[in-house]
Amino acid sequence: MQGHPTTHEGLPGIRTATGSLGKRLGMVVGFAVARKIDNDQANVFAMTGGGPGTMEAANRWAQEGGGLSIGCNIVLDHEQEPNPYLDKYVLFDHFFVRKHILRKYSLAIVIVPGGFGTLDEFFESVTLIQTHKLTKFPVVVIGTHYYRFVIDHIAVMAEEKTISPEDLELILFTDDLKEAENHILKYTKTRKDIMLKKPVMPIKILGEQKIKRKRKKTTEDLKVS
Repeated sequence: MQGHPTTHEGLPGIRTATGSLGKRLGMVVGFAVARKIDNDQANVFAMTGGGPGTMEAANRWAQEGGGLSIGCNIVLDHEQEPNPYLDKYVLFDHFFVRKHILRKYSLAIVIVPGGFGTLDEFFESVTLIQTHKLTKFPVVVIGTHYYRFVIDHIAVMAEEKTISPEDLELILFTDDLKEAENHILKYTKTRKDIMLKKPVMPIKILGEQKIKRKRKKTTEDLKVS
């Protein structure tokens, strides 16, 4: 999941990690998918940019839901610090490497309100799917008001035939978190080629380690109404 690290109350439809929507979005990304996919089919985890805001919410509720919480952080002069809800995080010097890793291990990409970096990751991912350089998987954009001009511009591109009508089906724009969850589940349950296999045992000679969960799943407070 990607978005701006300072996502706050001022952005329509999005709140901080402790806000109700931030919690619910984090829960959907963090463990709702993992809860509904059979355990013998996949070892699903939440992987974000590792920063604060809604990314922190996803990492937090992934841990609370009993799932793994991974952060792909970037070394910047400002604003980007790892949030405290990460089972494992990796620091990258270059955006292009970080983007590749985020896509490589993803069953879906969820975009929330963000800046240039978020749009870069969003459009590059869609381009790779459009050109069949990347296996098709769900790209969900949360925040129809915030991204209203992006939605309009994509419609203009379709009208001008710089993209095909089928390309519009590559993206789901929504404010309904249940719709986002169902959209992701539809792919993960039907597309056998993108199902995650059982995790490979780490190779110690290569310095690989098994990532351990920090927290156990809670009960009623994690339910999405």
